[in-house]
Amino acid sequence: MPEYLAPGVYVEEIPQLKSIEGVSTTTTGLIGPSRFGPVLMQPDIITSLGEFELVYGDGQQLQFGDDKLHNYSWHAVRAFFQEGGKRLYFSRVFRETDGEYLPPDDTAEFPEPSLPEDFADGHARGFMGTGETQIRIRARYPGEYGNMRVRFTVVMGQNILTTSPANSVAGLTNRDVVWIGDPPRSASPLGTGQFYIALWSQANSRWEFQVAADDATGMLTVDDIAGANHLIRIATLTVTVTLPGAIPRVWAGLAPDPEHRRNGANDSMLAYFALKPSSPALERSLPIVMLAGNGVGDGVELMNILLDAAPDLATHLEETRSSDLARSYELLLTGGNDGTRPTASEYEGKAEDDQTFKTGLKQFEDIDDISIVAAPGSTYLLEDGYALDGETVTKLLIGHCELMRYRVAILDSGDMQSLSQVRAYRGRLDSTRAALYYPWVTILDPITQSQINLPPSGFMAGIYARNDTNRAVYKAPANEDVILSLGFESSINKAQQEVVNPEGINCFRHLPGRGFRIWGARTISSDPEWKYVNVRRYFAYLEHSIDKGTQWAVFEPNGPKLWDQIRHGISDFLLNEFQMGALLGDKPEKAYFVRCDRSTMTQNDLDNGRLVAVVGVAPLKPAEFVIIRIGQLTADSK
Repeated sequence: MPEYLAPGVYVEEIPQLKSIEGVSTTTTGLIGPSRFGPVLMQPDIITSLGEFELVYGDGQQLQFGDDKLHNYSWHAVRAFFQEGGKRLYFSRVFRETDGEYLPPDDTAEFPEPSLPEDFADGHARGFMGTGETQIRIRARYPGEYGNMRVRFTVVMGQNILTTSPANSVAGLTNRDVVWIGDPPRSASPLGTGQFYIALWSQANSRWEFQVAADDATGMLTVDDIAGANHLIRIATLTVTVTLPGAIPRVWAGLAPDPEHRRNGANDSMLAYFALKPSSPALERSLPIVMLAGNGVGDGVELMNILLDAAPDLATHLEETRSSDLARSYELLLTGGNDGTRPTASEYEGKAEDDQTFKTGLKQFEDIDDISIVAAPGSTYLLEDGYALDGETVTKLLIGHCELMRYRVAILDSGDMQSLSQVRAYRGRLDSTRAALYYPWVTILDPITQSQINLPPSGFMAGIYARNDTNRAVYKAPANEDVILSLGFESSINKAQQEVVNPEGINCFRHLPGRGFRIWGARTISSDPEWKYVNVRRYFAYLEHSIDKGTQWAVFEPNGPKLWDQIRHGISDFLLNEFQMGALLGDKPEKAYFVRCDRSTMTQNDLDNGRLVAVVGVAPLKPAEFVIIRIGQLTADSK
């Protein structure tokens, strides 16, 4: 309550009724294997297929041991955006060839630079140097996609030494690596030059140049260099990474010395490609990790390792006409692999108290705006060797949605399932927060230019989003065109659908003159109250919106004033829904009611800090069966 202690005019803001805003219903969470990308990091929002490929790799097939599988995750993301989706999160699952995936142990002693055919953890690797005087380069994430080319290019700047009017250097930063030697000749390399590290001596107020940061033997000053008619040129590194089939990515102007700092931040090559870069965004986008042995103490040592790896490189450093390629050393990372096909354990994920990361579906528990979840490809070979894992993943999706309350799962049938098989599969499932789709969708694969069958979930997630955007969440996501479809794995006729539709199996059908459409909108619930997908999703939308929109009421005084605010806030929100046509009834009082008063709360509720509001709405059910009765009637018939 404001205090009025002195005469004057007091201007005050009057708090108004807090409105409730509808939440998004189109944000999707997909989980599955991919060619590359983080396994342990919290997923970030993705708004296009290009963004997905930048982090998680392309759509080439995955090599699980001796088996090759289509990249169902990439195809699902492509289908999602093509069908109308806008935003998604992706959680990558990966299983090592030896079992559960664990972060690589980068604290172990550096091995000799010999590469096995494949590394068990799936990370491709390469080496420069030996023993402790070694630089290890590895793919940041596991996968065969990590077998990339890494090029190091030495860039020599202009001479920074000026002798008139006084011997001085311009643009030099502490711990720069410089090349000191004779002026270059037009066609032949400099034979007397050497790398030094530039150190600013506070005690002597001068620049000192040493062959090693901790060894002043042979130290030079600016006067020494000018007296010998030498030049001083700053050396930096450019790193070019070329992933398989991708455009090269370039990082230029990197300092060789590990302790180099500019504007208070470490800008060295090793710091930029460190195990933990300066931001999560960099960690997602940087494809490699660089680690130095204990013998790499400064930038001169690093440059010498590079020169030893590429003996011809030194002869081109001072050639005025040398190309970037001539001043480069290229390393091929090898040993990366896609591991083995993930099991249900990888999809379930872990969230250990002693770990800073989560995996699998556990990652989605911390993301509030996801409304749809799916695991495309998890039901491939459901009727064969992956039966137990595939069905377990399906039940994990259902359990995740039951836990998170405001989500629905899009479930895939198995590939090549018959009607009897999909009915048996459906018979083992029951949930109000999941919908099952059958059969798989046939498209033209842009990778192989051949027809392939894909699980429905990626297409349906995009159709859900398109339906919500173009119409509304209360409209059933059915009778919608499957844009990318060339057909379906099996053809379903009306008689066959009459068998599976009552059981909650939503079918794709080809309707002559109307194209390829999804022709069903039921959940897999045995409760008739939650028979339809749109009713379940609309209630999730209402509940989540009211949940978020009334958080301000926590710890407010629990009395008639607060009850009135809650009642009016929810009523205004539902009135807006009624005016948009989301509720059944010709008047608001027939479409919904909101009660929050002493009739909904006992004294015991009040004594225990509970505010209870009761809300009822009349949702619109889809016109699943349109019946038009026609008879022969004369003009004077009543």
